[in-house]
Amino acid sequence: MAFFSVIIPLYNKENFIENTIKSVLNQTFQDFEIIVINDGSTDKSEEKLLQFKDSRIQYFSKDNEGVSIARNFGIEKAKSDFITFLDADDYWYPNFLKVMHEAIQLFPEQKVFSGAIEIETSKKPFPATYSIQKTGDFELVNYFHGSLKTTAICTSCAVFDKDLFKEIGVFDPKIKSGQDTDLWIRIGLIYPAVFSWKILARYVYDENSLSKNNNFLNSKMDFSKFSELEKTNTDLKLFLDLNRFSLAIKSKLVSDKAMFNYYYNGIDLKKISFKKRFLLQLPPFFLQFLIQIKLKMANLGIGSSVFK
Repeated sequence: MAFFSVIIPLYNKENFIENTIKSVLNQTFQDFEIIVINDGSTDKSEEKLLQFKDSRIQYFSKDNEGVSIARNFGIEKAKSDFITFLDADDYWYPNFLKVMHEAIQLFPEQKVFSGAIEIETSKKPFPATYSIQKTGDFELVNYFHGSLKTTAICTSCAVFDKDLFKEIGVFDPKIKSGQDTDLWIRIGLIYPAVFSWKILARYVYDENSLSKNNNFLNSKMDFSKFSELEKTNTDLKLFLDLNRFSLAIKSKLVSDKAMFNYYYNGIDLKKISFKKRFLLQLPPFFLQFLIQIKLKMANLGIGSSVFK
């Protein structure tokens, strides 16, 4: 039995899937299986994938039902004790599995392991910034404390004990975008994460990515399942409010007043920064202007987020 099961959901990523698969096959730690779930691709993704003739690659093709169902299908098929996900447009550096294996050996009692990422832009990549205090090569972090800037658990740069999904559950298929955050919250309420400061994966910007498609704004998580918990868990409350802030801004940008009010009214404005409160009051055209400035800065490696 392989040590790691690598689950790759695939939907219309013909321009990325070859590099993604190569990044797994080029790992210095080679004890893994790869489970690719083609979620009804209509481009040449399947053709590109089938060029690889490695026996460790298991390929499944199904009708399009969304990334949550595809990932959950992969979890069911996984034979290893440790599961890791890789989006079909991201890729790992060669030491990803080696460092994760080292973390598992050093912290055998833990169930969640993650690493730092860098973000690719049209100009150059830059490292993500984290709200984590650096004390060594690995940190044991509270997910909510560690994710106030960039999420401490990135879908393409984390490993999970398979038994965790039996306890916590899997990805929620009702959520079209943000289903990973929903799962990380459920995990973070129970388990800390072992975080490696080594940059182990690169998030590749794809302008067609579902998470950037405003048509799915109404399908994003509404946080209602955590409404009682956030009344007493201040770490969770702040984390959710920062997500509400982001969604309120996106709602304003597409002139969806109802959704803006929904997210805005859920925020404890006293606990977020003055800058964020100021941004929430700006008109859409000025927000668009600020976004363009921040994107240009990000392309130069200055800053990593539009509203941070």
